[in-house]
Amino acid sequence: MKRLVETISNIWKIDELRNRILLTLGFLLMYRLGSYVVLPGVDSSQLEVASGTPNGLAGLLNVFAGGAFSRASIFALGIMPYISASIVMQLLGIAVPSVQKMQKEGESGRRKINQWTRFLTILITAGQAPGYLATQVPDVAIMSPGFFSFTLPSILILATGTMFVMWLGEKITDRGIGNGISLIIMIGIIANLPTAFLFEFDKQTGLEGGGLIILLVEVVALLLVILLTVLLIQGVRRVPVQFAKKMVGGQNQAVGGARQYIPLKVNGAGVMPIIFAQALMFVPMSLVGVFDSDAVASIATVFSDITGFWYNFVFAVLIIVFTYFYTAITINPQQMADDLKKNGGFVPGIKPGKHTADFIDNILSRITLPGSLFLALIAILPAFAVMAGVTQNFSYFFGGTSLLIMVGVVLDTLQQIESYLLMRHYDGLMKAGKLKGRTSAFGVAG
Repeated sequence: MKRLVETISNIWKIDELRNRILLTLGFLLMYRLGSYVVLPGVDSSQLEVASGTPNGLAGLLNVFAGGAFSRASIFALGIMPYISASIVMQLLGIAVPSVQKMQKEGESGRRKINQWTRFLTILITAGQAPGYLATQVPDVAIMSPGFFSFTLPSILILATGTMFVMWLGEKITDRGIGNGISLIIMIGIIANLPTAFLFEFDKQTGLEGGGLIILLVEVVALLLVILLTVLLIQGVRRVPVQFAKKMVGGQNQAVGGARQYIPLKVNGAGVMPIIFAQALMFVPMSLVGVFDSDAVASIATVFSDITGFWYNFVFAVLIIVFTYFYTAITINPQQMADDLKKNGGFVPGIKPGKHTADFIDNILSRITLPGSLFLALIAILPAFAVMAGVTQNFSYFFGGTSLLIMVGVVLDTLQQIESYLLMRHYDGLMKAGKLKGRTSAFGVAG
């Protein structure tokens, strides 16, 4: 506890870090306030009576949006259209040569891709907004029905709200702390946790509930799943690397020669595969308002049941595929092998160059398979939780996208804060004795 208090004290001593945290909190507060602003022309009291609490995939989307989805807020579609646009651009980077060329152009290419992603986000939002209005906003809640009086303005407002949320995420990433898009999703998920827990508490302590013992078992199971998720995210396979000794200085002093390790993560893709897969699972429901077809409606019904077999099967397969895909585009074994060779490093028993790249690639393939399977298993745990009698709102936190995003984003944000503290420590700011030796700010040996 003393170390935690000292760490928090050190955070507020660093002006840049303090300003970044405050700016991040301010942007997140702005997002939460906007999620309570209802679309013009919607009677919120009638909306609550007619719609109730959304279930299935709509309920999960409501969790991601922090309740804005069920409130018909201006931020009802949240950040998911931007995630869908990012998926499309990633796929185009594989199939379209012009997009591949932009990816290799460095900063200028990244700006072009970001601009394309923004335009694509507007198109996706314009396509999803009619489906949302048709399926989630009942007629009795619309005070002035009509295309020009309600539908068209609402589509424009929803598109503008999504773009504003995307802008908030980009500003958090650039000027705040952590990944802005992931933080926005996480804060929406956390906002639903107290209500979901109280609802589960009322159920288990009621006449038809299992009592406090069952509730305690559920809490212990939730903590166990959280620990397993942390292990999945933090698990690494260390590849030993040896660096050759070099003679430097006028006295021909030998330096280097130490053995180090390349930490290859078991889940090198992080939470992005599950975010991408979840965004694709929203597509059938979004098509309902665009295509008035019985076939589309039946498909949307099948893929809206988060406890159904086909939903969980397709969801798990998508997660496995996106894990391999995202790992392949973010980790380049050939570049790692070339960097090792340039710096005089080599893997013991492996020839430098192509042999090292193949060796690293084989290790990645072996650790990515169990990592992706474990990730898929955690993602579909809410379905098993519902079967075990957990309420659907609380089951979203029993693994699944919600838990993985929360744990992953929290760990990533803590690592960024820790890096700031360690940099200041090396500069001598912590000479007063707050952080001693080579122990990191959060108690991990450095």
